[in-house]
Amino acid sequence: MDFGTGKTGAAPKAAGDIIKDSSTAGFAKDVLEASRKVPVLVDFWAPWCGPCKQLTPILEKVVRAQNGKVRLVKINIDENQTLANQLRIQSIPMVFAFRDGRPLDGFQGAQPESAVKAFVERLLGEEGADDIEAALQAADKALEANDLQGAAEIYAAVLQQDPGNVAALAGLARCYLKSGDVARAEQTLGLVPPDKRNAAPVASVRAALDLAKLAPKAGDVGKLAAKVEAEPANHQARIDYALALAAAGKKVEALEQLLESVRRDRKWNEEAARKQLVQLFDAWGPKDPATLEGRRRLSSILFS
Repeated sequence: MDFGTGKTGAAPKAAGDIIKDSSTAGFAKDVLEASRKVPVLVDFWAPWCGPCKQLTPILEKVVRAQNGKVRLVKINIDENQTLANQLRIQSIPMVFAFRDGRPLDGFQGAQPESAVKAFVERLLGEEGADDIEAALQAADKALEANDLQGAAEIYAAVLQQDPGNVAALAGLARCYLKSGDVARAEQTLGLVPPDKRNAAPVASVRAALDLAKLAPKAGDVGKLAAKVEAEPANHQARIDYALALAAAGKKVEALEQLLESVRRDRKWNEEAARKQLVQLFDAWGPKDPATLEGRRRLSSILFS
């Protein structure tokens, strides 16, 4: 699947769509508007320019090889001097690359085919990065909406394009974790490149994994609640109760218990309650409302 288009196996575009001559009057449509769909190279040339005659066939060959992923628009500056002056074309051949209605990059003078090909591939690579970022944002929104299947499909599609993408691997692992498949979540995190295993998205999922493993050991919520009520100073019981609440999705209640432990004795067992809060924040993620509220209230207690 091509990100940004949502299409697979698209038919090759007609040559007239990929390569065309244009003018001052057609510049807005042929370049600015067209570049909102695919990158557009603009070749400024003139009939008397020898280097232009060398470069233009190379540009055409490289653009045709991309089969519609990029377009070429040729503009004769002798016939379109107003446009050339507006764009400050002082020497030809001059090539500009446009995307989303604005110039991104360019080069001047005749270039070998290898250099032109590298220029186009770099341009398309930047576009691909933008598409992947948009896809990741869509996947994150689906995950927030608890659409685990939709989010997982998008993360998997990103990984087909970029197998080592940390955000996609972490997102897919979180999908498995939310579905209750701890083993596959761990397997997915195992695919993260060694030099990126401390990245924030990975650390967050790892914290959530650790929490998922600890929670069943905490015990029965009802029994722990009764124990805390009977023994208010029992910090371990309160922490176990908080973990059980967190495992049940009761984030606010879990926060209350841990914050109460910090209030009573913040240094107990080498600040165990505070450390458990930090693990919850990491597991829930920095944007989660419970994390934001918890951090605010913890700071208020620690610095009061």
